[in-house]
Amino acid sequence: MANTDPVRRRKPESKTAGRDTASASEDSDVEEIVRPGFPPHSESRNAAKRRIQDQDESNPWLLDMLRVISFLLLASCGLSYLISNGETFFWGMSHPPNYLQLGWWKTQLRGPIYLTPAELAAFDGTDESKPIYLAINHTIYDVSANRRTYGPGGSYHVFAGVDASRAYVTGCFAEDRTPDMRGVEQMFLPLDDPAVDNKYWTPDELKALKRKEMEDAINKVNDALTHWVNFFAKSNKYRFVGYVKRDKDWLKKEPQPKLCEAAGRSRTPRSPPADEKKDH
Repeated sequence: MANTDPVRRRKPESKTAGRDTASASEDSDVEEIVRPGFPPHSESRNAAKRRIQDQDESNPWLLDMLRVISFLLLASCGLSYLISNGETFFWGMSHPPNYLQLGWWKTQLRGPIYLTPAELAAFDGTDESKPIYLAINHTIYDVSANRRTYGPGGSYHVFAGVDASRAYVTGCFAEDRTPDMRGVEQMFLPLDDPAVDNKYWTPDELKALKRKEMEDAINKVNDALTHWVNFFAKSNKYRFVGYVKRDKDWLKKEPQPKLCEAAGRSRTPRSPPADEKKDH
């Protein structure tokens, strides 16, 4: 018996619809695989936007600035420690190097100054509004950093406002406040003793000996003065200022100073030759 039920035919789907359905299905699968457990795509985008907004509102540049400031602070402390040889982390050095002193930079830009002895005398510390200057070997230094010592009442106030090169060698602070070094070598020369000299040396030998003694004495004067010249020139505490201005022939106009009493007491009679000492 023939089947009278109508045959139901499925309407064929268009190829385009099939592709769209398959594509949607694939996208859904990918979404589930790549972002399992996450909300739908639209909600994910909204969450991302909220995260970006939260980051913008937290001002991340402020954190970056704090990092930079912290780094600079640590670097500054380390550099201060190295430059001060372990004295301080915060640039509180008692005697900072010249390049950290404002006065030194002013001198470099301005250049050295030239003062006459009379002009130099005005910087002896009496006027507290002025720096304290001293000179040695015609070179001027600012010693204001040690006003307690070089200012009025200080133990070395005699050196302030003057070139007292002679006193640095002789030790006669009050008498030798002058740069005139003539005759200072006498303090290193032995005293003549004819009874001893004529006994051990012929006239020619004595003449040669005295010439050698004079050379040695002059070298000792130069060494003593150079020591103090270098002391001020290499000091981080005192600052170079300029030079004392004098006439070229100023020494010819001045009488030669006498050797001060304290320096003269250091002289002793000439000793006999070493071999003669052994015999006696």
